[in-house]
Amino acid sequence: MPTTASNGALEVFVVDDDPAVRDALATVLTIEGFHVTGFADGGAFITAARSRTPACILLDVHMPGRSGLDILKELNAQNYASPIFIISGQGDIPMAVEAIKNGALDFIEKPFDADTVVSRVRDAIDASARRNQNGRADFLHMAFPGHDLLTPREREVLAQIASGASNKEAGRHLGISPRTIEVHRARIMEKLGAKNAADLVRIVLTEGRGQ
Repeated sequence: MPTTASNGALEVFVVDDDPAVRDALATVLTIEGFHVTGFADGGAFITAARSRTPACILLDVHMPGRSGLDILKELNAQNYASPIFIISGQGDIPMAVEAIKNGALDFIEKPFDADTVVSRVRDAIDASARRNQNGRADFLHMAFPGHDLLTPREREVLAQIASGASNKEAGRHLGISPRTIEVHRARIMEKLGAKNAADLVRIVLTEGRGQ
């Protein structure tokens, strides 16, 4: 359950060593009704993230002393309750994709505009709330081959694929971008040895039921 500020506002953590970026994001998100807490280094952020759970986290891919990827691993982001966005420049996309494999929800590219950041944060928080409210689909408990190889988020993406959702529809439901859905889809297919989406459905819904 995300913590809230004394005024009831949802808290967002912004982790960036550049004070101009922290201030800009804090201004934008505060105007939209969020309570923003900024961190200039990964150590202070990890300490705070372990003591309370914000509604969302924005984490720069480059941090002094350690990368955003290192911070995700130390936080055990795969199992952290809040959605985490990696902030990256165009040249950092490979690292951002690697961050997604290590638990980040998605990435936001620099330079970003205020409307994009706010909409992405809201979508991620809404998706997280739906997930917590509805619980996991029965499908996610099926013992299909390769189940244990997938991360929790990959299982959520797989559930969307198995239901016939397009990348865009799956992204909207999970609060992430269609291209990030494609990253997960490729990883899932590689792990399960599937050739295409239809093959994924067969593996899960046929072999998972023992038919």
